[in-house]
Amino acid sequence: MDQSFLLMLSNLIHLHNSLDPTTSLLTDTLSSSSTTTTTSSPSSSTSPTSLLYSSSVAPLLFFTIASVLSYIASTQSPSPSTSTTSPPPTTTTSSSSSYSVSAFRALSTEHIWSLEPPLRDAQWRSLYGLSYPVFTTVVEKLKPHIALSNLSLPSDYAVAMVLSRLAHGLSAKTVANRYSLDPYLVSKITNMVTRLLATKLYPEFIKIPVGRRRLVEITQSFEELTSLPNMCGAIDTTPVKLHSTSGNRIPQTYRCHFGYPSVLLQVVSDHKKIFWDVCVRAPGGTDDATHFRDSVLYNRLTSGDVVWDKVINVRGHHVRPYVVGDWCYPLLPFVLTPFSPNGMGNPAQNLFDGMLMKGRSVVVEAIGLLKGRWKILQDLNVGLNHAPQTIVACCVLHNLCQIAREPEPELWKEPDENGPQPRVLDNEKSFYFFGESLRQALADDLHQKLSSR
Repeated sequence: MDQSFLLMLSNLIHLHNSLDPTTSLLTDTLSSSSTTTTTSSPSSSTSPTSLLYSSSVAPLLFFTIASVLSYIASTQSPSPSTSTTSPPPTTTTSSSSSYSVSAFRALSTEHIWSLEPPLRDAQWRSLYGLSYPVFTTVVEKLKPHIALSNLSLPSDYAVAMVLSRLAHGLSAKTVANRYSLDPYLVSKITNMVTRLLATKLYPEFIKIPVGRRRLVEITQSFEELTSLPNMCGAIDTTPVKLHSTSGNRIPQTYRCHFGYPSVLLQVVSDHKKIFWDVCVRAPGGTDDATHFRDSVLYNRLTSGDVVWDKVINVRGHHVRPYVVGDWCYPLLPFVLTPFSPNGMGNPAQNLFDGMLMKGRSVVVEAIGLLKGRWKILQDLNVGLNHAPQTIVACCVLHNLCQIAREPEPELWKEPDENGPQPRVLDNEKSFYFFGESLRQALADDLHQKLSSR
């Protein structure tokens, strides 16, 4: 690095300490001072988080000036005395400079509107996993909540940093190096932004389709795909792999049937691969049926809290909207499963199973898109306590991308899973027998309808 730039940076640190003696940019000591005290000792030390939550303007002034100096230094040509040949210019977006403060500032403020929209959006997708318009939507929706945290970094910078981590599966240390920040700060900002996505934006973008207009749209689209009436979603569960190291011992209960530590993600998708329910409640060693029975969705459906009033008559049976799942889920009136996992039923049953699995393929593709777009879910490198909110945050971002019709990335492929059929619980017996009769009626009706064509 240029010696003159190091000298400027050193002077700037001394300037910061003189402007705000209550914080130090060079200390690693955690602060235990209370936020309610009205006086503070000039010699007290603080943690790096004081840069995020300091009430003084000095941290913000420091980052602003440092960003300008960093940008100036990065644009200076090398001295002839230090280099005889210059490497050719590169346009790659994965270099560390693309993630620096100065590069982000230049891209988002000076050059972004001079680019053609397709080129601009492609640039942002390569950096943050979504186009510029969707990025700004996320920033605008989170900005009021981020402002309440007294974060001394701009909202767009904080969101961009977290999205780059989610989209590329980067560790806090890697992101910290690219943004010239402390890894502890990166983890704190990641936890804050993912928590806001999972709590503040979840109710807006992940909703059970209870409105008749949306319900009709979903059931009609699934019927066009499968010829089965009143199907309103497809359910599936996938293990999200947890990053494990020698110093990070994860309990054995988190080891899934694929052999790696994980937590379970259960989602219900509509025909557009938009999730309308998400649940992350169990370690990877839990079976799909148990996870489903512990979910809020199961409790709401069995208690009658969610009642879909779009009822059709099929061979004398009143069929309300239902979701479809594989053999590992319990058979219920609102969750229909195949007759047989290996095509051992009669012709009507086998035809029904084929169409049911065709509808279920939508949620399989949705999960593949989720893990393909947000690569952190391929090897989740956050603390176990923050794993659920990070997974849910990625599901919210997935829905934003699907609603905005973002280009779909290459699907993340997972091995096929086969599990045993769950046993019928005593409190589910009436549901099971009702679901069994509904399934048979739908199978017979489907077979007759397709046979007469």
